[in-house]
Amino acid sequence: MRRGAEVRRETGETKVALSLCLDGAGNVSVSTGVGFFDHMLTLAARHGFFDLDLRAEGDLRVDCHHTVEDVGIVLGRALAESLGKKEGIARYGHEILPMEEALVLCALDVSGRPCLVFDGSFPAPRIGDMDTETIEEFFRALCLHAGLNLHLRVLAGKNGHHIAEALFKAFGRALSAATRVDPRVVGVLSTKGVLD
Repeated sequence: MRRGAEVRRETGETKVALSLCLDGAGNVSVSTGVGFFDHMLTLAARHGFFDLDLRAEGDLRVDCHHTVEDVGIVLGRALAESLGKKEGIARYGHEILPMEEALVLCALDVSGRPCLVFDGSFPAPRIGDMDTETIEEFFRALCLHAGLNLHLRVLAGKNGHHIAEALFKAFGRALSAATRVDPRVVGVLSTKGVLD
């Protein structure tokens, strides 16, 4: 059985429709109106081997903040729905990933207890058409709605594009490891018997 979800969200600021399959092959089709964000989401899904189809329309005449944050909300909800009770999953994932001079660490726990620790900065306020401060906001929204404990740390880097690319690739790979079904896990990997 392939794990996945379809989630929609419509507000006065955005419209987001997303289809996610955790047990995919990295097939991606993304359109948010924010080109650099599309590139980052594509990298995360491709390197995590998730199938992702995403369409978003937002109030980009204001800026990209609402669009980026609401995509995080919808992706988080899709992850939570796809994982259900989280039975059989490895639960933890981590990755240290280089991209040219940039090096990042990503560690996550699909614990049901949302927490983001983001330790890093970007040398410029924008990359293409995306405000760099919204990268942290995306991951925060995703964590809150997926129930992830996520640590992202920039260990080295001078080029903002390389730093961002490393973060999204590392996240995709760590999430793939954490959501992978492990036949040794009976129920959920917790002495409490639940992950929430």
